[in-house]
Amino acid sequence: MPPSTDQKERTDRRERAAGTAALTDGLDRLEAAPADRPAPGGPARRYAARLRTTVTAPALSALALLLLWQGAYGLGLSATLPSPAAVATSLGDARRDGTLWPALGHSLLRTVAGFAVSVVLGTLLGLLIHRVRTARAALAPVLSALQSLPAAGLVPLGVIVFGESEKAVYAVVLLGAVPSVALGVAGALGQIPPLLLRAGRSLGATGPALVRHILLPAALPGLVAALRQGWTFGWRALMTAELITATPLPGVGRLLDSGKENDDTALVLAAVLLVLAVGIVMESALFTPVERRVLRARGLLPAPS
Repeated sequence: MPPSTDQKERTDRRERAAGTAALTDGLDRLEAAPADRPAPGGPARRYAARLRTTVTAPALSALALLLLWQGAYGLGLSATLPSPAAVATSLGDARRDGTLWPALGHSLLRTVAGFAVSVVLGTLLGLLIHRVRTARAALAPVLSALQSLPAAGLVPLGVIVFGESEKAVYAVVLLGAVPSVALGVAGALGQIPPLLLRAGRSLGATGPALVRHILLPAALPGLVAALRQGWTFGWRALMTAELITATPLPGVGRLLDSGKENDDTALVLAAVLLVLAVGIVMESALFTPVERRVLRARGLLPAPS
């Protein structure tokens, strides 16, 4: 007796469901295979391999730049360009006379303190701009204008308000970093899917609970980018403030100004290299690992092997 039409339809549905399940399982296994397969060697060897991968590319770039620099010096392309050896000697002299580490330490301390305050103020302003339409209309253009203003234009404002003092330097750092953090936070919050917000509210998340459990976790990748940009703006503003202000504050900017005043090109390049080195270290040691960890937790990056 041939099967009925209903039986055929049920059989076809079961076969299609089984085929879909098999396909999904196969794709899951295929996608998970590289992450699940351990790399040869123990954890220490795998960590060393990842460290080599992280360090090799910047080291090769630095070596290529050093070779180009030495080549330009050897060919005499610039009458004022010092050799890499002369810059290294200038750094050594600054270390021996006790000016290198205090200058670097003071600059880092000012940037870290200013950046910490900028994160708090910028996050609060970003939340305010995102949540209150009137605040967004009033504050967003002002913050955008401040963000586009060169750091050299912020120094006279800080000096007028606080005089030639360290307070003026901190004011320049805040004026450079807070708008960037605030606009970055507001932009990250604005990209949260509305469905996620409705789901949070339906579960009873309102007010501070909505911010803590829904908004900030959902916007975390964008928040990391905002913090990175805020640090960059703050560090650049600090160097400008230390370089321009007349008060002899110890710092890398003052080291740069000393080289300029004494026509010591080697010291100027040494200070520039210090500025670049701090930026590279902060990027590679802090922001990039944090960003990778956040993206990996969201499934946007594969797990380390």
